[in-house]
Amino acid sequence: MNKQVILGVSGGIAAYKSAELVRRLKQAGAEVRVVMTQGGQAFVTPLTFQALSGNPVHTDLLDPEAEQGMGHIQLARWADVVLIAPASANLLARLAHGEATDLLSTLCLATEAPVCVAPAMNQQMWQDAATQANIQILAQRKRHIFGPAQGEQACGEVGPGRMLEPDELVEAVSALFETGVLAGRQVLISAGPTREAIDPVRYLSNHSSGKMGYAIAQAAIEAGARVTLVSGPTDLPTPSMVERVDVVSAEDMYNAVMQRSTQADIFIATAAVADYRVDTVASSKIKKDSDKLTLNLCKNPDILAEVSGLRENRPFCVGFAAETDDVHAHAKQKLLNKGLDMIAANQVGEGLGFNAQDNALQVIWAAGERELPMMSKYKLARELIQLIAEHYSH
Repeated sequence: MNKQVILGVSGGIAAYKSAELVRRLKQAGAEVRVVMTQGGQAFVTPLTFQALSGNPVHTDLLDPEAEQGMGHIQLARWADVVLIAPASANLLARLAHGEATDLLSTLCLATEAPVCVAPAMNQQMWQDAATQANIQILAQRKRHIFGPAQGEQACGEVGPGRMLEPDELVEAVSALFETGVLAGRQVLISAGPTREAIDPVRYLSNHSSGKMGYAIAQAAIEAGARVTLVSGPTDLPTPSMVERVDVVSAEDMYNAVMQRSTQADIFIATAAVADYRVDTVASSKIKKDSDKLTLNLCKNPDILAEVSGLRENRPFCVGFAAETDDVHAHAKQKLLNKGLDMIAANQVGEGLGFNAQDNALQVIWAAGERELPMMSKYKLARELIQLIAEHYSH
């Protein structure tokens, strides 16, 4: 899933299932932060969720340890999705009427992320006219309602009101991000750095973490594409359903990309490929015998230009430009020089770009451009994939 999930836990015996839900979300690749109401804490302790999620549990609306004491704003901005499971009748009523009486209800008003509720309550409470009216209000406001299921309840009664099982909730949340805008398309992505050997123990490389490319691969999967990821050396986990091809040097990456480029509909070149390599790699470790060492470098093949220059079966080509200055001008020139369909440019240096969790992009094409503001790389990847899909279809 690779999403940032806020799990809200309100009061109800089904809160015991939420502990397993945290485990399932993490197994799916999500980072989970738990927010509990007072009622939720009466059934399961915050310490349980802290141990399972690996993150502190949030319970207070005004948090003196948060920036400016406004933890709800920080959480609201952090979340890709808010999932409330269990969602009690009381909480549903408060959400329907826009109350902000605790941390969980307040951040639901403050977030732009999808808000999902998994109702859990006695079957008569669920079927009561007031609860049904509240559910209708939430549905009209585009809140996602997951469940409830039918069956035997903790109170001994049988009927609708059981919280969906953790696996069902994970599937429902994952489905929110499956847009289908690239359904059936083959997307080829290059990501990460390359390493250019100097001798058997040393190499030239750069600071690329590969995070942006991996996030784009995940977003392309969610958009329905078949994705091949040609990756330089990284420690990142392979996104689910992505075919990963590991390479080391720029020449390795060139060969891997060119072998697959004519079968791709779209090529997105996020990799930070070394422009130069050592002309002659030493066969044994170079000894520190002098104060200076001179390396002769030769130019690596330009993978993006080669793919863009294909005369037959050329894919839609999207380049990346990581620049320290004059970002827009350099990106525009690269777009023209390499004959690209689109380019995404970003500023790097001093905590920007490489290794950072957040990023911002200037996306440029022949007839226009769009600014994608600072946000998490996963959110940014989804925005970029949507933009690529719009222009590819034209």
